[in-house]
Amino acid sequence: MSDSAIWAAIWLATAAAFGIGEILIAGSFFLLPFAVGALAASIVSVIGAHVLISWSTFLVVSVASFLGLRPLARRLDAAAPDVSGIGANRLVGATGTVLMPISATSGEAGMVKVGTEEWRADSRPGEAIAAGSEVRVVEVQGTRLVVEGVRSHGL
Repeated sequence: MSDSAIWAAIWLATAAAFGIGEILIAGSFFLLPFAVGALAASIVSVIGAHVLISWSTFLVVSVASFLGLRPLARRLDAAAPDVSGIGANRLVGATGTVLMPISATSGEAGMVKVGTEEWRADSRPGEAIAAGSEVRVVEVQGTRLVVEGVRSHGL
């Protein structure tokens, strides 16, 4: 086997590895440009080009592919769902009831029930909230909710 045939096989294996990696890794076309560049380098090596030419082809085609795919990747990322409503962040804006009073002192958590779930909760600094009060979730910090009292408008 000639030197260029060996390099063609190496580039083809590299292109396959990058292609498989692109499929397995979540993201918007991060490894695909390298797969395209390695495939182009493999083709150049099959033709019999020198190793430096195949490396140059890999770099130039990878950069060009990356720049060409960026607009598509941006459009796809813009269409991705908003992660603010996923996981515990889905509770932001929800209302609940205080089960154990929440102290105005930072670090002393109370307990709130939001829907069917019970959560440790802190209030905004300086705001004590009594048991039985209605609260709104304003933030999720780790495994605790940050809540504020809901002011009732009425009698």
